[in-house]
Amino acid sequence: MTTIDAHHHLWRYRADEYAWMGPGMESLKRDHLVADLAPLARAAGVTGTVAVQARRLEVETPWLLAIADAEPLVRGVVGWVDPEASDVAERVAQHARHPALVGFREVLHDLPDVDYATSPGHLRLVEAVGRADLAYDLLLRPAHLAAALRLVDRFPAVRFVVDHVAKPVLRGADAAADGPARAAWRAGLRALAERPNVAGKLSGVLTEADWATWSVAQAAPVLDEALEAFGPERCMIGSDWPVCTLAAPYGATLQVAFDVVDRLTETERAQVRGGTATTWYRLPPMEEQP
Repeated sequence: MTTIDAHHHLWRYRADEYAWMGPGMESLKRDHLVADLAPLARAAGVTGTVAVQARRLEVETPWLLAIADAEPLVRGVVGWVDPEASDVAERVAQHARHPALVGFREVLHDLPDVDYATSPGHLRLVEAVGRADLAYDLLLRPAHLAAALRLVDRFPAVRFVVDHVAKPVLRGADAAADGPARAAWRAGLRALAERPNVAGKLSGVLTEADWATWSVAQAAPVLDEALEAFGPERCMIGSDWPVCTLAAPYGATLQVAFDVVDRLTETERAQVRGGTATTWYRLPPMEEQP
């Protein structure tokens, strides 16, 4: 069975370029490259991956594309360009000439404006992504869901992907599964899932819980809800490696998602484990990889 890890990162660590790595993330503050990922992916049965930007620097995009040229494991790249650049459309078109470039994203959940998704610069970026027939990843927290819905409704022909099921709160006072915070997340995610041009990534959940005490009982229901909302035909799996290692190793992280998906039919399992990522990101067949 084809298994695509549809969300991981790679980096050569520099403190000034990864300021988002805060206290407790010391294990991330080193190089994480394909040579580190490949044996973990093989052991987990992963046959291809999508590398996703981790810096708000445009040099990230050609760097990841060069890795995809050299490493058959990396079948696609989700890059970054500056939404505020006056020539953002030209930049998107230039990167889109590379066959491994499958999408873009902005780090929306780290920006101070929760409505940035519908700001003029971001709208120009997403419009350019749509013209290039690429996917657009939405990195959100629950507070960003309303603006994301307005964005999606503005571009019904663009293929959107919600990263990390929009990061529901899984620790602290608002973590109750039957509480108002979870209810608001659920409603916002379901509203996005009602749009047929939006897919969801079953990823990034363990690190939203307490890194030391997370449990499958916390994580699995969230993944189940996302799977129910989007359906197998619009769900894919991602590890969020190496960020996931703050809570669990690569294989254990993916296994949580695999166990949820294994309750589906064989056809549905194949869709979530590889089919959706392949079609949504328009990944090239293995034999056509550079």
